[in-house]
Amino acid sequence: MRIADLSLEQLRARLSHDGLLLPCGPFCIRLRTPLPKLAAEFRQLYADFPVLEADTYVDFEIEVRSPSPLRRFFRAQVIFDCDGRIPFKPLPFAQAFPILEWGLNWVIYSHAHDYLVMHAAVVERGGRCLMLAADPGSGKSTLCAALVLRGWRLLSDEMALISLKDGLAYPIARPVSLKNTSIDIVRALSPDTHFGPLCPDTAKGAIAHMRPPLGSVQAMAMPARPAMLVFPKYQAGAALQSSPEGQAHALAELTRHTFNFAVLGGRGFNALGRLIDQVHAHRIAYASFDQVIPEIERLWTLAPERPMSTP
Repeated sequence: MRIADLSLEQLRARLSHDGLLLPCGPFCIRLRTPLPKLAAEFRQLYADFPVLEADTYVDFEIEVRSPSPLRRFFRAQVIFDCDGRIPFKPLPFAQAFPILEWGLNWVIYSHAHDYLVMHAAVVERGGRCLMLAADPGSGKSTLCAALVLRGWRLLSDEMALISLKDGLAYPIARPVSLKNTSIDIVRALSPDTHFGPLCPDTAKGAIAHMRPPLGSVQAMAMPARPAMLVFPKYQAGAALQSSPEGQAHALAELTRHTFNFAVLGGRGFNALGRLIDQVHAHRIAYASFDQVIPEIERLWTLAPERPMSTP
């Protein structure tokens, strides 16, 4: 059964009582919320996700709720709760769906230490994956969404999960978070693609989420082999600049983008080294999709497959 197979009333009932079990990458979460608004937005954006069986092992208990009964009505607020921990300060009620998404990101990068967890978007083609690692504001999620709308499979727009056991990238195909002008840019690429409501005035500006494609959700159990690493940078009005990145520089840059590098210590350093050995790394500055996507396609076609290092 999928989320979309539940009526809104059935979904609200489950979320407000026993909770709903669903996959979050390789993990299972139980989500609870008494907030009807969040249930409606969740149903829109997670429509294709499966509802897991009641006896599935639950990795994380998640709840999004008001911090107090009064805060449901007077200057309404929401909080994110994971296993009794509240990692963020309360946010305005209108930001219930963003706090859920930000909270799920926090859950993964704070706990998934069987993986290198990197701030990178990941897309797949032919069993191999392309990683886009960049600082916030570099256009990473926007470029990821554009590639997905051109047929690449979405693994994640936000985090790369690289297994310490086999070196493969594991999917977390959740809604793609887009900010400010990127929302209309991506919406124009595919008018039929489903977007959630616009949430203005967050700490990151205006935010809207793009529903992940059905094929990406259905392939959530299928990891991919890292093959190419791109450090993208959007620069308005700039000419295309594309150059290979040396392994030493790529390693140093990925270290900076790895959430749990300090936690993993030597295991993390060795895993990053193996990852760098098997990918072709490039740095690309661009001003439009018409520049960057053909360049990525060209580099992808030319990149020979490299053998995987043994963990």
